[in-house]
Amino acid sequence: MRKRGVKSVLDVATGTGFHSVRLLEAGFDAVSADGSADMLSKAFKNGMENGSHILRVVQADWRWLNRDVHGEYDAIVCLGNSFTHLFSERDRRKALAEFYAMLKHDGVLILDQRNYDAMLDRGFSSKHTYYYCGEDVAVEPEYLDEGLCRMRYNFSDNSVYHLNMFPLRKDYTRRLMSEVGFQHIETYGDFQHTYRDEQPDFFVHVAEKEYRMDEEGEGAYSAAVSTARTYYNSADADEFYASVWGGEDIHIGLYESSEEPIADASRRTVQRMAEKLDLDESSVVLDLGAGYGGSARYVAETYGCNVIALNLSEVENERNRELNAQRGLTGKIEVLDGSFESIPCSEDSVDVVWSQDAFLHSGNRTRVLEEITRVLKPGGQLIFTDPMAADGTSTAVLKPILERIHLDTMGSPAFYRRELARLGFSAASSGGFEEHREQLVNHYGRVLKETERQEAEGKDGLAGKVSSEYLTNMKKGLGHWVNGGNERQLTWGIFHFRL
Repeated sequence: MRKRGVKSVLDVATGTGFHSVRLLEAGFDAVSADGSADMLSKAFKNGMENGSHILRVVQADWRWLNRDVHGEYDAIVCLGNSFTHLFSERDRRKALAEFYAMLKHDGVLILDQRNYDAMLDRGFSSKHTYYYCGEDVAVEPEYLDEGLCRMRYNFSDNSVYHLNMFPLRKDYTRRLMSEVGFQHIETYGDFQHTYRDEQPDFFVHVAEKEYRMDEEGEGAYSAAVSTARTYYNSADADEFYASVWGGEDIHIGLYESSEEPIADASRRTVQRMAEKLDLDESSVVLDLGAGYGGSARYVAETYGCNVIALNLSEVENERNRELNAQRGLTGKIEVLDGSFESIPCSEDSVDVVWSQDAFLHSGNRTRVLEEITRVLKPGGQLIFTDPMAADGTSTAVLKPILERIHLDTMGSPAFYRRELARLGFSAASSGGFEEHREQLVNHYGRVLKETERQEAEGKDGLAGKVSSEYLTNMKKGLGHWVNGGNERQLTWGIFHFRL
């Protein structure tokens, strides 16, 4: 909060006043709100007894916060797993909307929650690293399902207390925040930005009210790109793609046999694409949707060219940078956080634009192609792959797939050919499009099989790393891709055009 210049803070879940007192001691101008008059009385007393702090207390219901609490604040904090006391989605949305309204235009909401994902999927455990009730209290869930978490507190004097809470899943909470207006949301696991290797006790969401503008005055991320960014930043997605896809190349592969490892087939796609280009040490390649950077490392190591790896997931980008450093390629590959709908490169600055299975995540693919045209040098090459609707396929037929990836439409070969011709591109090889529809079926079928194999290993395998909800949805989605390919509703292949 200090880094953000926060001065005024509204503590909306004051309870007995611990956080309010700490905020005052840290020099913030804090107001303490709670729905319980008894809690506020205890908070006021605790403030006096711990540093002679006079708390400004207000009794208020989150759903009508603006009615009872006045003014705007630089920050609102809702801590102590308090938000899980709301059992109605309507109440959760109303409360978040009230929080949003009471923040200044560049304000921030900080909200924490217990890691119910881990509890629901793997059972309860706690490291007691950051959140701890003390030696004389034992805490465990007495009952747990998707709609109720009843926590039992056993004290050393044999007294027992219970709390009923709604087990909020992390991504559900983030989605609600986004839908009420928060544009940029960061989620930390026990205060760490990345936490894929272990399960944190708590999640801390930091949601910004500020409307971010890019240099041209438009939103940095479209709704579709923001959805993709949230997805690929999730711990589940990060773990799944690293474990199942093979770690570096997270795109469709070119298979020579049905049992071939996914990583080998995926790398063959990279090799096939690179062979179509005239790359050398002077080439500058822009990789859009670079993921973990496998393609960027391949062309940098094989051809000596310089690569700009643009990607929307900060979590993937961090791993990309780590792998580049391990291979001594930090000086050859620049990893950038950003969207291909607003490429942070100057005009006529790159020789090749490269992308693999990323453009489908855009809600404005025409703009993506226009941005590519802007940054490519005259005579520069565009090479990309994308899972697409087959020409002539209706959107209604693709509804199961579109709903899974939160999109309204998909591209098609005809769409890309038409738009690229309009922008001045001409086919560079294979008539501009080398179709491999059967490889889409091969790939998603192979990924589904590998997912089921690793999941069958139990808690020592994929099921111990990725939530059951994520795996269930992933397997369902993979089945839709396979069916769509078999029904010739979907296709995939390599586009190669020259400007």
